[in-house]
Amino acid sequence: MSVNPNVRPPLPPFTRETALQKIRGAEDGWNSRDPERVSLVYSLDTKWRNRAEFVTNRAEARAFLERKWAKELDYRLIKELWAFTDNRIAVRYAYEWHDDSGNWFRSYGNENWEFNADGLMTNRYACINDMPIKESDRKFHWPLGRRPDDHPGLSDLGL
Repeated sequence: MSVNPNVRPPLPPFTRETALQKIRGAEDGWNSRDPERVSLVYSLDTKWRNRAEFVTNRAEARAFLERKWAKELDYRLIKELWAFTDNRIAVRYAYEWHDDSGNWFRSYGNENWEFNADGLMTNRYACINDMPIKESDRKFHWPLGRRPDDHPGLSDLGL
């Protein structure tokens, strides 16, 4: 059976279960820190607002992710469902990372996502705040890559 790379299940309209699947898929992708892999979940004409940066297509999204993960080292992310409707999902998230000088941060944010009928993200609006933390204050300690299923989520961690 061939798989169409331009279709990314689960597809809208979302249920609570499929919204949670979509969110975990996004979290797993971003935790891979693989710009090519992650960029494939966005439509060719995807539109983003990320902090003060605006992205207007998949190629720009990939370039954005390359820059992001070159700067945000040892990146670990947790996403959590906030709300959903037919083809939209709102998430809150936190991620920890350090810069090349060893300064640690926890970045908090909210994202609003909109998907086309093929399950590709057409719009992504992100609001993010960075908080400097001590390395000893880190809460995300799994090995780089996918967050283990038994690792606490944001609410469990009091975030």
